[in-house]
Amino acid sequence: MNTTLLKALVALLLVCMLLSGSAIRVVRKKGGYSFLQLLGAGGLLAVVLGQICKSLQLFPWMNWELEHSVGHFFGVMFFSAGYLLDALTTRRA
Repeated sequence: MNTTLLKALVALLLVCMLLSGSAIRVVRKKGGYSFLQLLGAGGLLAVVLGQICKSLQLFPWMNWELEHSVGHFFGVMFFSAGYLLDALTTRRA
């Protein structure tokens, strides 16, 4: 098995956990910061799916070789910002 594919599959598992946790928070809280977190997790999912396609050499004409694409920064920035802002605005009972 290709090491890139193995890393991408492990990342897929982790990102799916982030995505499902974020989706649960959006349904329960219905807040803007939770949606920002969900948007970031979706961006990370797009990056991981791109890595899987790259390792399987699907769609080679799309140039999956870009290491530092917008999806990496988009996902990390929005997920982190949503988590931080949600944690700062949530009051403890």
